Amino acid sequence: MIPQSFIQDLLNRVDIIDVVERYIPLKKAGANYAACCPFHGEKTPSFTVSQSKQFYHCFGCGAHGSAIGFVMEYAGLGFIEAVKELAENIGMPVPEENREEYGARKPEPGTDDLYENMRQATQFYRDQLKVSDTAIAYLKKRGLSGEIAARFGIGYAPDGWQNLSSVFSDYNAPPLLQCGLVIENDEGKRYDRFRDRIMFPIQNQRGMVIGFGGRVLGQGEPKYLNSPETPLFEKGLELYGLPQARKAIRDAGRVMVVEGYMDVVALAQHGVEYAVATLGTATTPMHIQKLLKQSDEVVFCFDGDDAGRRAAWRALENSLALVADGKKFGFLFLPQGEDPDSYVRQLGKEGFEALLRDEVLSLSGFLLRELVAKVEMQTQEGRAKLLELARPLLSQIKAPTLHLMLRKRIAELAGISQIELEDLLQIKRDMQPAVMQRGDSVKPQMQRREALAQGQKSRRQAPSLIRKLLQLLVFQPQLVTEVMADLPNDVEGELAGLNALLEFLRSNPHIITTPAVMEHFRNHQYAALMGAVAGEVLEQGNWDGEEAKAEFIDGISRLREMARNKRLDVLRKQAGLQGLNTEEKREFQELAQRKV
Repeated sequence: MIPQSFIQDLLNRVDIIDVVERYIPLKKAGANYAACCPFHGEKTPSFTVSQSKQFYHCFGCGAHGSAIGFVMEYAGLGFIEAVKELAENIGMPVPEENREEYGARKPEPGTDDLYENMRQATQFYRDQLKVSDTAIAYLKKRGLSGEIAARFGIGYAPDGWQNLSSVFSDYNAPPLLQCGLVIENDEGKRYDRFRDRIMFPIQNQRGMVIGFGGRVLGQGEPKYLNSPETPLFEKGLELYGLPQARKAIRDAGRVMVVEGYMDVVALAQHGVEYAVATLGTATTPMHIQKLLKQSDEVVFCFDGDDAGRRAAWRALENSLALVADGKKFGFLFLPQGEDPDSYVRQLGKEGFEALLRDEVLSLSGFLLRELVAKVEMQTQEGRAKLLELARPLLSQIKAPTLHLMLRKRIAELAGISQIELEDLLQIKRDMQPAVMQRGDSVKPQMQRREALAQGQKSRRQAPSLIRKLLQLLVFQPQLVTEVMADLPNDVEGELAGLNALLEFLRSNPHIITTPAVMEHFRNHQYAALMGAVAGEVLEQGNWDGEEAKAEFIDGISRLREMARNKRLDVLRKQAGLQGLNTEEKREFQELAQRKV
């Protein structure tokens, strides 16, 4: 683990302008720098980088963060990799904390305690694997070495109903349920979710465990059991094995998507280390976006049966709007009854990679093959049906060259001219390539950005008191020293976010910069709120330090006064309806006499 003090020191030493300019050109725009956003297609620059505040924000798609966050997002690196790369560039040696010391530290508020629970559970499962002859024998039978098991953090959940009670002193603590480690029945009794299963930890981009996949050792249902959706884990966003595969993906120039945990691990065991897997769900657009950040070539590898073809078709449908000229999608179908795990054991690395050279269908080839298979090409009606099936698919493709070539080929298959096809499908022939290349600018994305822009405009016109306090505190974190007592609380919303920020800054008095705040909240439940606030700070320009302090102190005072008056109103109404008890009368008197 990298010490937090080093991360803050690193953020203080690097210049985000230098970091971003290694990847994209920036132009001076007033006090800041601007560029077209590298994370979504656009013509007009909305991506802004502040040298004074040392963070970036896109007013189009909402992307934001510190220098570390930019390197992670743009280069597709994990947190530790990004930190090491930045440190190496400025000649800072990266220290590491002792893992036992890390485990003894008190978890930070928010979701950090969930991450800590997952870390402890991962270690427990790994320890259990070492003493389970049955589990070790199973992995050896599947051809896995101890080295590959350690690389992926594979473990074993022993049989039994409450084994995790030996790890967690409070087995009934809410976080265990929140992160999906235990299940609670209708009677309120708890038991371990995973029992007698090989455990595959699922990691996020920072290499932190966010969920598990558990496989039965023998016969049983379900064959695979996955963690539920939690504050840490959303299966439609994550890819199993990505942290372990990043270097191999860069070296090979491709990433391969398979369906199962064992497929990824078995391929890595045989030297095919650039494979990742979806997590019990169809390939989503978010998966596609994440894959394209890793490599320009994506190969989907599925079983050759009907289920495999259906999965491949869903992957194709979700790729169409995101494919760009210069990006390559391929589809590899294995023989009936085979999967990547079994096939790589038969063929070895060279034999398996020969399939990737010789047997992969291009996206256009797979699309046309499936369309033609659904109609009777010998009849006029069948060819007309082909055009109807092609219409919604063509409408999604934004890559101009691919779009043109598919139009030509579909027109040939239907026995009509390209112009006739374009007229029939109402395709504009004067489409500008710059528009077509906006691979991720599908209508929902555009609507989201427009809604975001409208929301930002609204906040610029009339920011709420709490929003203003958030802006001031993000701009000048040391203002936390002006809040001597707790604020009124709320379970959600901006007030809860303000309290979370205050609690973090009180616990970390060395945090005095905006990028350090952004870095902490990058994977937090209030990440979106803090990002939006940071964007507003960027638009505000630089406040005068004393002016900001005075405004913050006044705002805190007004917030307390509002909370006091609200509580007094509640007590007055209650007094009129049913009267107040002794404790409530005392509270009313104290509030009425209190000066905020």
